Amino acid sequence: MRLVFAGTPEFALPGLEIAAAGGELVAVYTQPDRPAGRGRGLAESPVKQRAKALGIEVVQPLTLRDAQAQEALRSLQPDLLIVVAYGLILPQAVLDIPTHGCWNLHASQLPRWRGAAPIQRAIEAGDSMTGVDLMRMEKGLDTGPVLLRRTTPISDQDTGGSLHDRLAKLGAELLAEGLTRLRAGDPPPATPQPAEGVSYAHKLDKAEARLDWTQPALVLARKVRAFHPWPVAECELAGERLRVHAAQPLSEAELQERGLGRPAPGTLIAGRHEGLIVACGEGALRLLRVQREGGRPQPVAEFLNARPALRTA
Repeated sequence: MRLVFAGTPEFALPGLEIAAAGGELVAVYTQPDRPAGRGRGLAESPVKQRAKALGIEVVQPLTLRDAQAQEALRSLQPDLLIVVAYGLILPQAVLDIPTHGCWNLHASQLPRWRGAAPIQRAIEAGDSMTGVDLMRMEKGLDTGPVLLRRTTPISDQDTGGSLHDRLAKLGAELLAEGLTRLRAGDPPPATPQPAEGVSYAHKLDKAEARLDWTQPALVLARKVRAFHPWPVAECELAGERLRVHAAQPLSEAELQERGLGRPAPGTLIAGRHEGLIVACGEGALRLLRVQREGGRPQPVAEFLNARPALRTA
């Protein structure tokens, strides 16, 4: 088969490796180079860097909506287009080009968490399970029928980063199975998504990372995990802005057991080497790893060395 792969970030790399393994990958599509870093120089996407290392042609159109870009894809005579976190909309004219259509790896159990940030939204919402779906693409946003699925539990320790890595690996395994079956003439059956249970994983906004101490501690702890490693939760505490890299919720019962008071949300209840305990709308949040402005992430014990006045018995 003649395969074309479309992807941009690190999440797409394991899938790219699977697509390239059979020697059938004729081109890789990825988004144009973007300004990045303090110097704002143009940076190549992770997918472009890997494709170049593999010696595969890289194509970077600004859009796939114009006739010239569509004709360029058609000239490749693809049997299948594999899409993993590409970031550009594929119009119907593009979906119709490959012989076997377009497959997409999506990091959720559809129809839950269609959209741009399914990994982070699943953690933020407190979902106990998630997964990755191999879907046949349609014109709608992540609405196509599901071909194959893998599931995985979400633990209380999972962050956006750890779940990202696990789902990327599962997605590659799923793609390998799908390609094997397609080559053998036994393509996986397409199962339409149910109409019920649809939710949308809106793109992450840095403004969302600000912790609101009036919310329950459990909600804030999930946000800290979901937004790590980006955009990283942040807060105002003791007159200083901090980024919060790790935290744990404490229930009302746990506060009572520790003999801690119940002041207004946002109040620092205790500062100890095992964490900064901050009152929330319900329970308290124990900050475990923080970052001062212009500094590096550090355990709370190190932070208290610089702010000894916040230390309590």
